[in-house]
Amino acid sequence: MTTPQVTEPPVIAHGGGVWSVKVPIPDNPLGCTLVHLLDTDDGPVLIDTGWDDPASWSTLTAGLGLCGVAVEDVRGVVITHHHPDHHGLSAQVREASGAWIAMHEADASVVRRTRANPPERWYGYLAAKLTAAGAPAEHVAPLLGARDASRLPGLDPALPDRGIAPGELLDLPGRRLRAVWTPGHTPGHVCLHLEEAHPAGLRGTGRLFSGDHLLPGITPHIGLYEDPDDDTVTDPLGDYLDSLERVGRLDPAEVLPAHQHAFTDAPARVRELLAHHEERLTGLLALLCEPLTPWDLAARMEWNRPWAEIPYGSRTIAVSEAEAHVRRLVKLGRAEAVAGSDPVTYVAV
Repeated sequence: MTTPQVTEPPVIAHGGGVWSVKVPIPDNPLGCTLVHLLDTDDGPVLIDTGWDDPASWSTLTAGLGLCGVAVEDVRGVVITHHHPDHHGLSAQVREASGAWIAMHEADASVVRRTRANPPERWYGYLAAKLTAAGAPAEHVAPLLGARDASRLPGLDPALPDRGIAPGELLDLPGRRLRAVWTPGHTPGHVCLHLEEAHPAGLRGTGRLFSGDHLLPGITPHIGLYEDPDDDTVTDPLGDYLDSLERVGRLDPAEVLPAHQHAFTDAPARVRELLAHHEERLTGLLALLCEPLTPWDLAARMEWNRPWAEIPYGSRTIAVSEAEAHVRRLVKLGRAEAVAGSDPVTYVAV
């Protein structure tokens, strides 16, 4: 006897004029982005759009249809952050419907830089950053080759029509959706607090569309998003930890994230994430009993698989995360760069 395969529905009705559509991310272990649909007195509004891919577009439009909405009906798109699994289909939604696109200025700035600079400049900048972080020549070589050959086109993400200011109550007739600036995962990441009673009467203050900031079973990547023309040293992990505490204090009745599934008890999840990063920082301090580069640290840190099994692109992301954590230790006065080291090494103090 064959056991029937259970297929999860592509659309989830959360009640109170809120739905989510599971839009696939090609060749990605995350599986899908939960694109949220919010009904307003002026028509439907999307929170994020999903990856720019024909199959993703088909899933989004079909999912909207199951909610009784045509993509042409969409009046606006609110972007939690600029990553392509959230912002990728925004231009296509706007082209089909005339919808406005809103984004925090810090991420809009990243979008403008991405559009303004040729791909070879980004490859060269990334190669230089990895070299300075201690990456071996064989890891940097493919980036230099791509830079010199310009084999891949540059990204062309949609420019937003509107900004999102921290604390702003968005102009959505019939709804109370407030922007909560939560930098860390990206510099302009925003959560969106629906300041309305939960439709099922759950205890708490409304519902929170959390993007990638607060996920039920994943720790979001905290890396570096810097301007090649600006030498400011940022502290994205510090920003993220501060943002976590801000969201925890909201104590929403339910969290509607962009990946995995809806969940309750946001303060408990915040405490777990704060403890995770404190444990990671403590582990790094133990490693920094000797001078190490960010690459050295990444190779010694605990990931979801051994370093030897981590693929090329994920190693680049891991080095960025290691450097973000080291910067936090430096900001706290618990580590410092070794003077004159090239590539730069750090040591505990």
